Amino acid sequence: MQCFIVLFVVGQGIVKEKQTIKSKILNKEVHYTIYLPADYNTSERYYPVTYLLHGYGDADDGWVQFGEINRLADKAILDGTIPPMIIVTPDGFKSFYINAADGSLDYEDFFIKELIPFIEKTYKVKSEKRYRGVAGLSMGGYGALIYGLKYPQLFAAVAPLSAVVWSDKDIMNASDNIYNSGLFATNANKNAKGADRITDAWLRNSPLAIIEKKSVEELSSVKYWIDCGDDDNLSIGNSNLHIALSNKNVPHEFRIRDGVHNWTYWRSGVINALSFIGNNFHQ
Repeated sequence: MQCFIVLFVVGQGIVKEKQTIKSKILNKEVHYTIYLPADYNTSERYYPVTYLLHGYGDADDGWVQFGEINRLADKAILDGTIPPMIIVTPDGFKSFYINAADGSLDYEDFFIKELIPFIEKTYKVKSEKRYRGVAGLSMGGYGALIYGLKYPQLFAAVAPLSAVVWSDKDIMNASDNIYNSGLFATNANKNAKGADRITDAWLRNSPLAIIEKKSVEELSSVKYWIDCGDDDNLSIGNSNLHIALSNKNVPHEFRIRDGVHNWTYWRSGVINALSFIGNNFHQ
């Protein structure tokens, strides 16, 4: 009797790298990579979506090339750790995902006004707030945090990993190269020193300042998962974020795990972050 062995891949999602959206706001094409669940082309359903933001110096394909997000998501969806979801990783350049104070790049406007509507028009995406999450690492963690704080009407849950969270003191003491990049300094305010750097442009984009200003009710309308390595030099800023939310009695999850600022840490933590977001999709 002959035996036949059939090999097949179960639950492998679809990855499309270097897709493009033409942005009128940025006046150029912007790349994005998208992960679609394995049954995307055979199912009639619409899916929740998570925007997964890369770090400084990477591009839209970083989470696939270095983070292996497709492999990790395939396994997590298959074993039920996360629900089937679409994952979008746009190219954020070195924008920190905000509108630059000097007017050079209005990335935040692009993301909110063009990218989200485009994704929801182009793919089978559930468009309600309760099915939309945002996560990211380092610069992308900052971006995810900023979007959750500024646009609580748009996101159900936010999961920053190793987020850049600077205090007023940090920006006052930052190198001239960092401060004069144009992100937080207007053309008129470049080369400012010390307390002169605490401008409206900075305060509009400081997570700690935003938390201090907003009401508990508005802050609590978004669920937060905060995760940073104990040997990461950003752990102090993330601890300050935890303290700021705790002082206002805003519910959130805070994790300090063994690790540093690298892909090994983020690969080991991203599914927990997506699971947290996915649990909020089930509300």
